[in-house]
Amino acid sequence: MEKKSFLSKIYPFGKRLPKSLAKNASSLRSKKPFSFFLVLLALAASSCKDYLDVVPDNVATIEHAFKLRNEAEKYLFTCYSFLPKNGDGWYNAGLMSGDEIWLPQASQTHWHPAYRIALGQQNKDAPLFNEWAGNRKGNGAWNDHLMIYRGIRHCNIFLANVKDPSKVPDLTPEERIRWIGEVEFLKAFYHFYLFRMYGPIPIIDEIPVSDEPSAKRMPVDEVVNYISNLLDQSVEKLPSRIFDENKQMGRITQPIALAVKAKLWLYAASPLYNGNPDYAGFTDKQGVALFNPTYDQNKWVKAAEAAKAAIESAEENGNTLYRYATDVHNLSQVTKTQLNIRNAVTNRWGTEHVWALSNSYFVNERLCMPPMERGSQNSRFELQAPWSAPIKIAKMFYTKNGVPIEEDKTLDFTNYSAVKVAGPEEAFNIEANYKTARLNFDREPRFYADLGFDGGIWYMKDGNATGSDVNTFYVKSKNGDKAGFGDFVNWNETGYFIKKLVHWESTTNGTNAPTWKSYPWPEIRLADLYLMYAEALNEVQAGSPVAIEYLDKIRDRAGLKGVVESWSSFSKNPSKYTSQTGLREIIRRERLIELAFEGHRFWDLRRWKLAAEELNKDITGFNIMGKTPETYNNERVVFSQKFITPRDYFWPVGNYDIRRNQNLVENPGW
Repeated sequence: MEKKSFLSKIYPFGKRLPKSLAKNASSLRSKKPFSFFLVLLALAASSCKDYLDVVPDNVATIEHAFKLRNEAEKYLFTCYSFLPKNGDGWYNAGLMSGDEIWLPQASQTHWHPAYRIALGQQNKDAPLFNEWAGNRKGNGAWNDHLMIYRGIRHCNIFLANVKDPSKVPDLTPEERIRWIGEVEFLKAFYHFYLFRMYGPIPIIDEIPVSDEPSAKRMPVDEVVNYISNLLDQSVEKLPSRIFDENKQMGRITQPIALAVKAKLWLYAASPLYNGNPDYAGFTDKQGVALFNPTYDQNKWVKAAEAAKAAIESAEENGNTLYRYATDVHNLSQVTKTQLNIRNAVTNRWGTEHVWALSNSYFVNERLCMPPMERGSQNSRFELQAPWSAPIKIAKMFYTKNGVPIEEDKTLDFTNYSAVKVAGPEEAFNIEANYKTARLNFDREPRFYADLGFDGGIWYMKDGNATGSDVNTFYVKSKNGDKAGFGDFVNWNETGYFIKKLVHWESTTNGTNAPTWKSYPWPEIRLADLYLMYAEALNEVQAGSPVAIEYLDKIRDRAGLKGVVESWSSFSKNPSKYTSQTGLREIIRRERLIELAFEGHRFWDLRRWKLAAEELNKDITGFNIMGKTPETYNNERVVFSQKFITPRDYFWPVGNYDIRRNQNLVENPGW
């Protein structure tokens, strides 16, 4: 009998394997497999929408799908295939829809619906990044109708059949329990994914007649409780960790489910959802309030409890904050600290990754890294670097003393664009004797780990023949420089490059095209859980010392002193951490810094109700047309953002869906 490839086993019934996938299968067989599951989801993410529709909508096929384990497993992976592709900036709304990453204004080469939301182009006629109606790209591109609701529907079909002991008779009891738990999690997560975007949503708990939800939107508290209970059900059935790492990396575990529950309750407790007066009059067509106007302190208690449970589960199962421990290149402590920070994100299946998305590897490194000095890269097409960070993001990072630049009593950043010459004390951060902006001096390690800039050192393993960080890559980005503005269609708009997302072992030095060392997107890191816990604790117990303890774990890894020592010694407001309001501000800034460029800021600003403040500030950058240090290091307005409150806090459902489902009401302001 002919031996079938794994792709032929999971491809839709009765359909031939497309040549493109067959070719991929042939090449993949010759490579070391990370896992059957990882490859399966990667292909599901990149192929046509027919592939996602593994089980056609007819009874005979559904019955066939649950006759034997092999077919049921295909359906399990179909349920997984609707997970977001957050490793691709095109599909990550959190990464590109806010103010954290900006694209060239005079070229629309890389513009997409998420970024157009940042530009203020969201609308109700043809909503951008429309997950309600299943159009992640928006405006007609990849119109996979009712994407997330289709995923929920498949989850419901799977659960109805696999919970029936008469179905899939060759499935072991242990596998049956685990598979049910996995799909319960997926169903809960898909509801959470929509809840975060739209607020009150329909709860689809049973198999609907079609993909199109006819149910009405449910109150926020009911949605949260439903998702939370479903996650609790899943945890009881899930494994504590993945033991068969060659075949099952990316499958759902207890720590993942508990981490999503912690995030759910963090949102539920936050100002956007918890007693928000802006939505006090928002009701359905029967007059039922969709937001509870009364603040509930107990939600913070639940958030703290959920975060603590997630941390304990993650740590018991091997998750730790990443540390660059094995150094064979004789690197400086400065560079090793930067690798602590960078590798916490980019290290494949790292110990810090509570949940890494095996269906979505980060694919945008060439959009982050510019051509370097001391490198022989000769292709600006391969190293484009149009992803840029606004100056306000660069200002967000602490000083080297671990406090905000506006609070540091020993360092003056008043004239932050003034030109300064790098001295020996800046070795490994700024090229010797280079002239660059004051803003780039005396900053914390995360500033230098996360950002590239004119004159900034950019350590890569292949930046020196020995792997050393002496005489390695650095950036020159003034007009006419290798990484500067020119006649190419891609350039960096602000003068700040996204170093954090580029793997330090990617090969970029040479005349050949770069070889990118991609990595599964870290959807939830342990540092994220620590920050969730600290935030919730401070709301439960003002100025919580335990909250500070968890902040200090992250700060220590980042090469900073603890909160108490840093504020007491260097801040103009030395007692700030002792009050709930002061510590809340510290926790929020710590979170924005630690999780920068990972798609969290967009959602955090919303749940804190700070988006109206932050997203009405101008996007600014340095004068990329400047050819000298003096002309280049001048701040200019790139774009004036506009955020309308309360309208822009949630996505519009859209005119089409409001018209076709008479039970729905539109979000306020739309």
